Amino acid sequence: MIRVAYLINQYPAVSHSFIRREIRALESRGLAVQRIALRGWQGELADAVDREERRRTRYVLKGGPLALLAAVARAAAASPRRFVRALILALRMSRRAQRPMPYHLAYLAEACRILPWLREAGATHMHAHFGTNAAEVAMLARALGGPWYSFTVHGPEEFDQPLALKLADKAQHAAFVVAVSSYGRAQLLRWIDPAQWDKVKVVHCGLDKSYFAPRPAPPPGTARFVCVGRICEQKGQLLLVEAVAKLAARGVALELVIAGDGEMRPQLEASIVRHGLEGRVVITGWIGGEAVRDEILAARALVLPSFAEGLPVVLMEAMALRRAVISTYVAGIPELVRPGENGWLAPAGDLEALCGALEEAAACPVETLERMGNAAFQRAAARHSIDVAAGELARLFQAGMQASSETVPGMLSALAWAPDDQHVRHHRRR
Repeated sequence: MIRVAYLINQYPAVSHSFIRREIRALESRGLAVQRIALRGWQGELADAVDREERRRTRYVLKGGPLALLAAVARAAAASPRRFVRALILALRMSRRAQRPMPYHLAYLAEACRILPWLREAGATHMHAHFGTNAAEVAMLARALGGPWYSFTVHGPEEFDQPLALKLADKAQHAAFVVAVSSYGRAQLLRWIDPAQWDKVKVVHCGLDKSYFAPRPAPPPGTARFVCVGRICEQKGQLLLVEAVAKLAARGVALELVIAGDGEMRPQLEASIVRHGLEGRVVITGWIGGEAVRDEILAARALVLPSFAEGLPVVLMEAMALRRAVISTYVAGIPELVRPGENGWLAPAGDLEALCGALEEAAACPVETLERMGNAAFQRAAARHSIDVAAGELARLFQAGMQASSETVPGMLSALAWAPDDQHVRHHRRR
């Protein structure tokens, strides 16, 4: 049996429903999946399924500093040579890094903490989501004697600071790396050794069968739109409010529901008040999956005017529910959204283009929106089935198990004792 440990920075989380779907789809294929998260055992969860996932997750930081220190002492005593190698690796990862050295020593302590959990569960592979700290913890756990690891890169955070996050090092010593779009794979290929390119696989995020259920109600006749996601600088909600205000001044009446929360909510609320849109723009805060689905079905289109992305899962969710989408020419989005066929795309940051897309969608006959929604459904179903994605991952995990007894290019010992990073110097010369 394939026994995989999933390592995530925070789990469960409202914005990580795609990870939950992936884990459960793997389990439905007979894999045993151990859930490990650094944090996430506190706070409110809107979904009952997330609350169940929390009960099944072990949390690295839950025991506090003493638990981490005890884990370090046990790992150092059990295998001094491996511990020293992992320590040198952690110190190397701290050079010119996004975070200073103490963080990387903390990642080593976290790797020490999960090592006995991995052995207890008989984990044959580790998989981390996101190429940030979770991927480094997985790499350090491997250096301590744990199983081979892989990680999924989503973006945009990883692509904002590829050198500081040392994506090349993490990819070099992984069994494989997953990108969620061709754009994401291309970004990884920019920063890693061409000899490692074959390791980078594209596996799309998937939706479960409930999203491809019987045909829902047609789009409403009213000009109601929904935007779903974390309220932050990447998603462009402030620009969306500006667009609604601009259209209102032209006499185009729109209703907008913003489903989500985040660090920029105060600025967004202030913008709504400043433009006098309190009756037209509503912020729901975080809501559960069923409520999100209801909001999408109550809208004639989902709009996500992102400035930076990987490939937003909410776009494929809306498309699977037969709703057209409005988004931007950013990252992997054009791989999914085809203008005029299943939605609209505008240049990111272009207020007039966004206004134009919203105005056109507001004026569209329901029959046209239904045709676009059906095309959206077909596109999402062809590209984003969770069963297909889980099958691809299971094959990769199986291949990783077979390689576990072989010499894999880019051994961790080479990284631990090598001179300073060649790729850093190369990109500094460019």
